[in-house]
Amino acid sequence: MKVLKGQDILALGFMTFALFVGAGNIIFPPIVGLQSGPHVWMAALGFLVTAVGLPVITVVALAKVGGGMDALSSPIGKFFGGLLAAVCYLSVGPLFATPRTATVSFEVGVAPLTGESPLALFIYSLVYFAVVLAVSMYPGKLLDTVGRFLAPLKIIALAVLGIAAFALPAGSIGDAQPAYVAAPFSQGFINGYLTMDTLGALVFGIVIVNAIRSRGVESPKLITRYAIIAGLIAGVGLALVYISLFRLGAGSHEIAANASNGAAVLHAYVQHTFGSLGSGFLAVLIALACLVTAVGLTCACAEYFSQILPLSYRALVVILAGFSLLVSNLGLTKLIMFSIPVLTAIYPPCIVVVGLSFVKDLWNSPVRILAPVMLVSLLFGMVDAIKGSSLAHILPDAVAHLPLSEQGLAWLVPSVIALAAAVVCDRLLGKPREALA
Repeated sequence: MKVLKGQDILALGFMTFALFVGAGNIIFPPIVGLQSGPHVWMAALGFLVTAVGLPVITVVALAKVGGGMDALSSPIGKFFGGLLAAVCYLSVGPLFATPRTATVSFEVGVAPLTGESPLALFIYSLVYFAVVLAVSMYPGKLLDTVGRFLAPLKIIALAVLGIAAFALPAGSIGDAQPAYVAAPFSQGFINGYLTMDTLGALVFGIVIVNAIRSRGVESPKLITRYAIIAGLIAGVGLALVYISLFRLGAGSHEIAANASNGAAVLHAYVQHTFGSLGSGFLAVLIALACLVTAVGLTCACAEYFSQILPLSYRALVVILAGFSLLVSNLGLTKLIMFSIPVLTAIYPPCIVVVGLSFVKDLWNSPVRILAPVMLVSLLFGMVDAIKGSSLAHILPDAVAHLPLSEQGLAWLVPSVIALAAAVVCDRLLGKPREALA
C-alpha cells in the first residue's frame, strides 16, 4: 500500500498553508492589532477561532468525504448540492476571489512603485495570470511547485516579517478604539469570520486530496489522515502568522496611528523597519501570497467544472485564467463592492453544511435536518448581505435589527431555532420508509 514519506507530508502541509494565506489574511490582523491596543490578545483569540478554527474543521470535514464539496452537500440532493457548490466555486474563483488576488497584490505591492494607472494594472495582471496559468496546467505537480518551492519562499518571507514584529517593534501599544474596549473578543471573532477562509477551505479540499492521490495514495483512510495532518500544519502556520501580525499592528501606533486598513499599517511598518528595501520586500511577499492562492483556486475550479461540463481540465484553466484577468481589471474597489454581499449571503449555509456533517449519523434522515437549516441560514445570510449593501433601506426595522445583526451574524439565532425544530420533526417522523424496507 502506497504511503507518503515524512517530507511529502510536510510539503503537503506547507502547500495547504500557502493556499490559505492570501493578501487578505496578511492585511486583516495588523489593523485589528492597531485598533485593539492593550486588548490585542483577547481580540486575537476571537480572530483565531473563526480565521483558523473554522477553515481547519472544514478541511477535516472534506477529507472525511473524499475532498469534494458535492459529497458534503449530498443530503440536500444532487441539484441543490451542485448549485451550492457551483456558486461557491464561482464566487471564490473567477468572479471575485481569484481576480482580487491580482488587484490586491497590485495595489499593496506594486502600485506604490508604479502608480495606479489602468495600464500598469493590465500589464501586471497579464504577467500575473500567465504565471497562474503555467503552474495550474500541471495539478499533479502542485506538491512540487507549491509545496516544495513557492510555499517555502512564502514562509521564509512571512517568518522574516513575523520575527521582526517581535524583535523590532515600531513603538509602544496605543489606545484601543471604543468597540475593542467594549468587546475585544467579539470584534476579533467578527473580523476573522469576514476573512471568508471557510469558503476557501471548501474549494481547496479537492486540491489537497488530489495532491495526495498524485503520489499514488489510494486508501480513503490514509487520504483522510494525510488531509487532516495537512490541515493541522496549515492551522498552526496560520496561527503563528496571525499572532506575529497582531503584534506588528499593536506596536505600530506611533507610525500608523491614522491608518484605515491593514495595508497602510504594513506599509508603514515595513518602511520604518526595512527602509528603502521595505517596499520591494512587501511587494514580493504579497505577490507570492496571492499567487499561490490564485493557483489553488484556479486548479480547484477547473477540477470541479471539468466533472460537470464537456470541457477538459486544461481548457477550463485557460478560460478561468482569462476571465479572472478581465475581471481583475475592474479594480479592487469595484470587486470588493460586488463580492461582499454575495459572499456574506453564501457563507452561512456553507458553515451549516460543514458543521452538521460531523453529526449526520445522529439523524434518522440527514436531509430533514440539513435542507431547512441551510435554507434558513441562506435567507438570513441574504438579510446580512442586503444590510451591508446600498439596498439596506428596503429592509423593515424588525429584520434590520435581529439579534447579532450588528455583528453580521443575523443568520445564527434563526438557524439554531430551525435546527432545533428540524431535530424534533426528525425524531417524530422516525426512519424514512426506504431505509426500513
